[in-house]
Amino acid sequence: MPTLKSPRKGSLQIWPRKRARKFLPRVNWDAIDSKKNLKGFICYKVGMASVFVKDNTATSMTKGKKIVIPATIVECPPMKILSIRLYKHGDVAREILNENLDKELKRILKLPKSKKMDLQTLDKKDDFDDLRVVAYSLTKKTGIKKTPDLAEIGLSGNLDEKINFVKENLNKELSVLNNFTKGELVDFRGLTKGRGFSGPVKRFGISLKSHKSEKGQRRPGSLGPWHPSRVTFKAPQAGNIGMFTRISYNSKIIDIGKADNKKEFSNIKNFGDLQTDYIIVNGSVQGPAKRQILVTAPLRETKKQSKNNFDLLEVLR
Repeated sequence: MPTLKSPRKGSLQIWPRKRARKFLPRVNWDAIDSKKNLKGFICYKVGMASVFVKDNTATSMTKGKKIVIPATIVECPPMKILSIRLYKHGDVAREILNENLDKELKRILKLPKSKKMDLQTLDKKDDFDDLRVVAYSLTKKTGIKKTPDLAEIGLSGNLDEKINFVKENLNKELSVLNNFTKGELVDFRGLTKGRGFSGPVKRFGISLKSHKSEKGQRRPGSLGPWHPSRVTFKAPQAGNIGMFTRISYNSKIIDIGKADNKKEFSNIKNFGDLQTDYIIVNGSVQGPAKRQILVTAPLRETKKQSKNNFDLLEVLR
């Protein structure tokens, strides 16, 4: 008889399995390389659709043919710079608030108690060795909500290039069209769909016990040994599932542009009308409709995904 083995159920890579504290996660911007100025952008998930494309992938079995693939539509309204964070040896040395903010924004958001913008501070390069911007999305241009979302966005280039970018775009609207292009790979960072309270079978994937079990089928056979006389965190138990911070790596951009009252982007289920810039990517993205997502440059590109080449013909809904 072979040796009986029972590997543990459920991964302990991401723990604890509870709801995230904020919608937009913190990002290690130093690990991400980008050819454009901004390494990320705040977007909102519209939903999934089937798209009619022409497959131009060199190694594909359907090369040169017209196929239908699943895709996700993401709306990306413009952003503006709220403040600038100056870093020294990896820590925030100072945060400078933009003084030319919208009056509506001051009523909606609780602004940080930091000093107002003084561009002369950026010329004192000995006081900091890196800088990032805190940007907010102009959600008033969409039909999603009024309160904007804030996120720290990393900048590419050396210190002088970062300073010049801040000075040139301080009070301007930042567009996603200037930071991502068609055919590029991107990562999506955000929360999954919340599913509430769930049992250990669905939450950890444990096996069902025999139908003759006395204390229930959909539960673990034992919560642990006598010693240590306690229930460890590794025991699969019921609890929250969903609303977890996850990353979707290497999604291929099929199309990018402006909505401009196109028929295929009107009256979308669970979303409404798409009114600003958009991105269409191959495959699925985590979260429900209207969920805020941080689109970033790829952390690690894969050759298989980068070889994909699609020409969008039509969006099927």
